Amino acid sequence: MAFEENEISKKSQGGTEQVKRMIASYMPEEIVDNFQIICSRVRDIEQDKIRIYWLHDLPEDPETNHLKDQNSRNRFHKYVFCGYWQYNRYIDMLGIPRDDKCVVFDTPIVPFKNVKKDNDKIRLIYTSTPQRGLELLVPVFNELSKKYDNIHLDVFSSFEIYGWPEANKPYEELFNMCKNHPSITYHGFKPNDEVRAAYEKAHIFAYPSIWPECNSRALIEAMSAGLLCVHSNYAGLSDTSGNLTVMYQYEEDKNKHANKFYQVLDHAINVIKNRDDSLDNYLRFVKAYSDNRYNISKISGQWKDLLEQLLKQYPTEESRKIPAEIFLYNT
Repeated sequence: MAFEENEISKKSQGGTEQVKRMIASYMPEEIVDNFQIICSRVRDIEQDKIRIYWLHDLPEDPETNHLKDQNSRNRFHKYVFCGYWQYNRYIDMLGIPRDDKCVVFDTPIVPFKNVKKDNDKIRLIYTSTPQRGLELLVPVFNELSKKYDNIHLDVFSSFEIYGWPEANKPYEELFNMCKNHPSITYHGFKPNDEVRAAYEKAHIFAYPSIWPECNSRALIEAMSAGLLCVHSNYAGLSDTSGNLTVMYQYEEDKNKHANKFYQVLDHAINVIKNRDDSLDNYLRFVKAYSDNRYNISKISGQWKDLLEQLLKQYPTEESRKIPAEIFLYNT
């Protein structure tokens, strides 16, 4: 398989795996047979293939630490990064040269259709794993639900998305708070098509992010689904959003962060409550941005062009081999 699976990714339905499998489905088989495309974690190296290292994690991740060494870097013909914030972090932290071995491809989605939303109840949604900000969202929403009797929160959050149900244990109390709250529906892990259906009904993407992400597929889908997206400016989220969303300054102190998020989310609820043509025009603009920048048709075309270019550059098995002096990295 050109787009590699490993012992971790095989069980996962996370964003990285969904994107990898989506892109793979668009690639011509006669082309991809010439490639080994490694997502984040390097295991075995195939000497007869053109090797692309597709980086989804942070440069602090131990799995990518080997890129500090030029000999290790020389095993790959191309590095693909998933965002410019992430790309610049790798350059600065691991010393990867700024040259044509590097390319940045955005995370693709299938754009949402335009769907008219029911305005009788204001629906908020959280669709990421719990460590990324759910512990801030739940108490903030609890306070806001005392102020507004027509808001509801849908929570799609579980480490089962990665095949790690045991990782949910530290968050069981938080999940129970969701389950016991009359204005919160806790869904746990659901397939992406069910999450997308919930996006179509939602009005606000509520994401007080406290976890450094290279980008956020959840945010990209929320933008495309026409949601008012409220989130911190932490890590790669400003890059992901194009600075078009309701973004606020991240706070290290969680109490300060929660207070700030309360104020911004309170304002967002009022904006939805009193929505007018200016809001609808704004959300259409954000949707158009997301649909054009992150469109699967565009990004799969970029991938196909890259593979064709590399195939011309490395047409034979001999041209793809790792130099003998660095072969030790393959043992």
